[in-house]
Amino acid sequence: MDILDEKVNGGPSMEIIDELVSVRDHEAFAAKHMPDLGHDVKDFKVYTWRLSNWKKLEKKLTSPDFECGGHRWRILLFPFGNSNAPPNDTVSVYLDYADPKKAPEGWHACAQFALVISNVHDPTIYTVSHAHHRFIAEECDWGFTRFSELRKLFNVQEGHPRPTIEDESADVTVYVRVLDDPTGVLWHNFVNYDSKKETGYVGLKNQGATCYMNSLLQSLFCTRYFRKAVYQIPTEEEHPTESVALALQRVFYHLQTSDQPVGTTELTKSFGWKSLDSFLQHDVQEFNRVLQDKLESKMKGTKAEGAIAKLFVGKMKSYIKCVNVDYESSRIEEFNGKSLKSNIQLNVKGMRNLYESFKDYVAVETLEGENKYQAEGFGLQDAKKGIIFQSFPPVLHLQLKRFEYDIQRDAMVKINDRHEFPFEIDLGEFLDENADKSKPWVYRLHGVLVHSGDLHGGHYFALIKPDRETRWLKFDDDRVTPVTDREVLEENYGGEALNGIPPPMQRNQVRAMKRFTNAYMLVYVRDSGIDEVLAPFKEEDTPPHLKRRLDEERLQIEAKKREREEQHLFLTAKVITDDTFARHEGFDLATFDEKNWPPSELPSFRVLKQETYNTFKSRVAQHFNFAENKVRLWVLVNRQNKTVRPDTPIPENEPTLTVEIIRNNMAARQNDLRLYLDVIPDPSKPEPPAGSIMIFVKHFDTSKQTLFGIGKVYVQRNSKVVDLHPVINERMRWTPGTPLKLYEEIKPGMIELMKPKLTFAQSEIQDGDVICFQVEHSEKEIHDLDSQGLYSNPTQFYDFLQNRVMIVFRPKFEEPDHDHPEFSLILSKKHNYDIMSQKAGEFLRHDPIKLRFTTTHATNGAPKSVLKRSLNQSIAEIMVPSYINPTTTVILYEKLDVSIVELETKRSLKITWTGIHNKEEASYPFLLPKTSMIHDLADHLAKHVTLTSGGTGKIRVFEVSKDGKTQKEFTGSEMIGNIPDPVELYAEEIPREELEADDADKVISVFHFSKEVSRTHGVPFRFVVKPGEKFADTKKRLQARIGVSDKDLTKYRFALIQVATFKQPSYIEDEDTIYDHKFAPEDVLGLDHVDKSGKTRTGAGEKAIVIRG
Repeated sequence: MDILDEKVNGGPSMEIIDELVSVRDHEAFAAKHMPDLGHDVKDFKVYTWRLSNWKKLEKKLTSPDFECGGHRWRILLFPFGNSNAPPNDTVSVYLDYADPKKAPEGWHACAQFALVISNVHDPTIYTVSHAHHRFIAEECDWGFTRFSELRKLFNVQEGHPRPTIEDESADVTVYVRVLDDPTGVLWHNFVNYDSKKETGYVGLKNQGATCYMNSLLQSLFCTRYFRKAVYQIPTEEEHPTESVALALQRVFYHLQTSDQPVGTTELTKSFGWKSLDSFLQHDVQEFNRVLQDKLESKMKGTKAEGAIAKLFVGKMKSYIKCVNVDYESSRIEEFNGKSLKSNIQLNVKGMRNLYESFKDYVAVETLEGENKYQAEGFGLQDAKKGIIFQSFPPVLHLQLKRFEYDIQRDAMVKINDRHEFPFEIDLGEFLDENADKSKPWVYRLHGVLVHSGDLHGGHYFALIKPDRETRWLKFDDDRVTPVTDREVLEENYGGEALNGIPPPMQRNQVRAMKRFTNAYMLVYVRDSGIDEVLAPFKEEDTPPHLKRRLDEERLQIEAKKREREEQHLFLTAKVITDDTFARHEGFDLATFDEKNWPPSELPSFRVLKQETYNTFKSRVAQHFNFAENKVRLWVLVNRQNKTVRPDTPIPENEPTLTVEIIRNNMAARQNDLRLYLDVIPDPSKPEPPAGSIMIFVKHFDTSKQTLFGIGKVYVQRNSKVVDLHPVINERMRWTPGTPLKLYEEIKPGMIELMKPKLTFAQSEIQDGDVICFQVEHSEKEIHDLDSQGLYSNPTQFYDFLQNRVMIVFRPKFEEPDHDHPEFSLILSKKHNYDIMSQKAGEFLRHDPIKLRFTTTHATNGAPKSVLKRSLNQSIAEIMVPSYINPTTTVILYEKLDVSIVELETKRSLKITWTGIHNKEEASYPFLLPKTSMIHDLADHLAKHVTLTSGGTGKIRVFEVSKDGKTQKEFTGSEMIGNIPDPVELYAEEIPREELEADDADKVISVFHFSKEVSRTHGVPFRFVVKPGEKFADTKKRLQARIGVSDKDLTKYRFALIQVATFKQPSYIEDEDTIYDHKFAPEDVLGLDHVDKSGKTRTGAGEKAIVIRG
């Protein structure tokens, strides 16, 4: 019997010497030794088994059966141990499921138990251990291999009057609680678990760190109205890795129909993500916004237009209302729409539950005393400031602010405080009094998105109730399991985790601890809209084109899988024909295993190994439209000199000959069977002429610099090499007597001129050999060819072929286009940098000396290092040996305006001038010696730009910080050769106001953004803030600084961006005095307005989510 070791969920066995409790006082004993695990108890039984003559007991014995919770149990005892420990050393004791073979298939029982050995006369002397386990057919006993050392049981222990086993007698008692398992997965090990069978749903595979995406996708999939809307986007003509809409449709369809977890690689590829992006955890809320934004644009002009807004977008009003006069300033905004700032973000800190968070969200702030409101036409007034909802959408996504900035720690932290949320909430009281209340605003919980972990990582999963009838399910990447109400609510509130038993009663109490698993996003659906939002999904809701396309793909996948499974029964036969030979430029008759060159495309046949040769030959003949008696097949073999040549024709008269025998016996067991199709000119003479050799002939054309197959020729062994000349002249239709030179292609690197007077036998020519010919040239013609850098004979050309490589050239900084194409060149490894740049220059029609090349990393194509012309390396040196085989070498190019010779001593820099008004006016390129200083660069720039008359005349040169919010100013004394590359340089005229600011003034950073703080654009600048100045006046100076019209200024909003508020901008009113804000070094003023430049930049601090497809 397979006895499991003590995989205990309780502690190891221990001698109990305090708080005397009798083993026979069942309730008190269970309370003390069996902690409450938080599950309902179905049944509780105690069974005692008395044993005597301990030392004479058998090595293994079982107690009589007893019943508990509808199951039969017994104690399994090894009185002298069941481990590899020395014999007679320990006692092993287990709870055993009595007769698993008689239990129904798929049975399981969840039991918590305590095993006790006690003194028969004094039941307060005992040794106990407890555990819990899911008993199944494969694990039907569980307990303790090293329950106790025998000597401790036989000897009196400290504090006890007698030993546990006295006079070789003892009671072995088991306490069993069989627990309810409402979900069917309590303590499940999930081996062979089938999500589809158990729940009707399947999970999504995790690509690395995409659990945040998976949890949201499952939530959107279960919002059936949304799924229908996504299905209505027309995608018939699109490609899944380039279209987000189609890729999402496909994920949804697979979730509907598959019985296995669904992959999302196609979807993330459609976002334009590289594999690395799948290993970066992102904010779900931002991912949701970017995805919905992309889908909304795809829905325009289709049946689905407006579906997202209808489903998720509500309205709220921000207002300031005067107390003593009739004046109100208000603005109505959509929430849960495209902008992150208008999402509902509810506070967790200091809030007991969701209701309190909503109360806090709409809490009214009183503006009075020094903080009065400047009401237009009424002066300073006491006022009430707040937010009230105008309407809630049918599906409400609520963000709980679990991540906040902690000023003491100067860092972002996760808030793990307890925060309760209900299955049902009435939001009517948070609506404006004029809102439509004809139907109740009662919302039911539909989804809980959970984060487990801390700020720097962790795991996301979703709990979803797909409709009114279906139970709550947990979607945890590739697994879907049923869950209890407690797992939905209580376990995701956060806060202290207690197991519900008062500490004094419970010795083995689970320590109270902060829980790091809690809800951070809640999805509620309006009760009156559930039947529409979560309406049952019908067959016709799935687009037919999607179903057809995916069904076809599934059949293809199944066929490929079958093919893979049956692969061992088949082999591949590749057939060389006279046509493929005529197109082949290279060694042998075709290319098979060359490292730097792709294999030849040859007609291929998948053949059953047991297929007879006659059947196979008949298929081949039919494929090429020949009568069977017009063809014979030759087997190609790998010769010792590394060439691959036809060796022998396959015998025609052996009916039992199979393709596998041919491969094993005639072709030296190579993986593929390589064959040559020999067309017989006269079927009445099927055999080759007696004493003949079949040779293959190639023509090297010096004028075209090409080498191609001409065909095969039969020659007599004893005829002379020169006898081949008239045959070639006739085949080439050349004038008889045209002088020729013949070379034998012995092997790569060995191409030898043949002696015309020798016979083929003397020249050691055999079947399958290759002879190359060229027209004989005069000395002058040879000299002309050589001087042009052309090959004048096959030996040179074969050397080129042996060393040829294909190199791909891509533009370094631009996407490939007409002026910056991606192209490939065939070069020899012996060529050098100059030849490469010359050929690339010819292709690009650009002076080679003004081309700069950069090598790339073979793994990801990223730039590696700039090639120096001065080294004039060979192509072999430029191509770094790669362990990824075979690989294509990619070189990046830049078209420069200057010679690279000059560049090697000078630095080319481009500087963007923003003038006095923070506008990108123009870019100026400079080529300066690397030893120049930044102030030299400023002096050169001053000659090209117009400075303000009466201004400071001073220029500031700066970079923009990675997050786009601040300037990084140069001192002026930096050497330009030391500035890291690449660099984006900016310059502006320093305003007089800044230069003349006094000690009381503050100089702050100002930047431009659109809707979200991470979507920065434009160029940040510096600005002087003056003491006591109301923002209404500050705004006028800002307007002058950036030079915008009154009309445009009305479209600007101004916000203080504090590190302390984690990306949430606090918008500034006219009566605020921003000077009074205690500026931390990173705090900045943000100008929120539409980006008209089209040059949005996102901060590098946190990689923004971008979805391109």
